[in-house]
Amino acid sequence: MTYLPKYGPQAQTPQQRARILVQMKAANPVLYKDLPPALEQLHARYIAGELSWTDVCYLREQEQAR
Repeated sequence: MTYLPKYGPQAQTPQQRARILVQMKAANPVLYKDLPPALEQLHARYIAGELSWTDVCYLREQEQAR
């Protein structure tokens, strides 16, 4: 497996990225309750490896600015 620095050491595989999202949602249930479909899609793209977490945050901010 090739190391991809944009994901960090604990988020190299889709399974690891999914686990991180589960942990984030468990730690912040109010923040992650009833997410809009657009944000759920960004999370899915992060898990799939299409986006880094930095990309997700940037795109989320762009969406909220509209």
